[in-house]
Amino acid sequence: MKYNLLGNTGLKVSELCLGTMTFGGKGYWTHIGSIEQNIVDELIGKSIDGGINFIDTANVYSEGLSEEMTGKAIRNLKLKRNDLVIATKVRGKMNEGPNGSGLSRKHILHEVDASLKRLQLDYIDLYQIHGFDELTPLEETIDALDRLVRSGKVRYIGCSNLAAWHIMKAASYSHYNRRAKFISLQAYYTIAGRDLEREIVPVLKDQNMGLMVWSPLAGGLLSGKYNRKMEAEAGSRRINFDFPPGNKEKAFDIIDVLEPMAKEKNVSVAQLSLAWLLHQPVVTSVIIGAKSGEQLQDNLKSTEVTFTPDELKKLDEVSKLASEYPQWMFERIGADRKK
Repeated sequence: MKYNLLGNTGLKVSELCLGTMTFGGKGYWTHIGSIEQNIVDELIGKSIDGGINFIDTANVYSEGLSEEMTGKAIRNLKLKRNDLVIATKVRGKMNEGPNGSGLSRKHILHEVDASLKRLQLDYIDLYQIHGFDELTPLEETIDALDRLVRSGKVRYIGCSNLAAWHIMKAASYSHYNRRAKFISLQAYYTIAGRDLEREIVPVLKDQNMGLMVWSPLAGGLLSGKYNRKMEAEAGSRRINFDFPPGNKEKAFDIIDVLEPMAKEKNVSVAQLSLAWLLHQPVVTSVIIGAKSGEQLQDNLKSTEVTFTPDELKKLDEVSKLASEYPQWMFERIGADRKK
């Protein structure tokens, strides 16, 4: 397991991060997973044994139950708090009232205390906004988050599922007003969905921000259970919850290349898909979720996979984005000024 600096900080996080969306299974989230406390304890224990020090959750996962189970597992396993980097998120609907969701100062200040209580922690290492809230001025959101950092309840702040212009607007406000700055973005990125590379990856590089990848197996599409000829088993995630959206025909083209490569290397398609992300310089940590210890162990082995330059080139060619404006114009007129 490698440890990478999270953005422009001195905080080191494991290259794999344990995601907790499968914990609990309450309400809408039963589509993702519904594992009980004993399995949660097992998964967190095996993750720590495998070198993971980074755990990501959110207040909305199973309506708060995921945070509760994560906190309970930390206590059950007697883990040292200072050895862990705990991340959670705020933005989603936590009650039916008019202020039960969003990124207002009121909602953020209420929800951070609720998350701390569920997690049974004194502070959160990385507190992330879970998306954009067009009703709340971005300045109000950042001011509230800055207050949490100054109070000690939160060590760092991050964002998730934002557009490039959101990120730059936030970075500018933080810089010129001496507020806490988003140090990382949590976003969808996979070999079967490289849209992030158009606008957001250049921003992350320019601002020296970390990238945490969610759904690295494209919602199970790259799990090895799917190809052109093979239908998913009953109960599979893509049958019950067909998300994230994407070009499945292109994904099958990619799987056509991954399957023989996996066979040759004696690894799984899932391991290759995760390993491809770990070989992308912009990626800080890849979030892996699991419903069983066996699935987790398979994912952990992705850190051992290596590629030859020819293999990486082959995967890049089958998965690369079609050039769109203004990118093709940048390539046409910028060739003489490349770094």
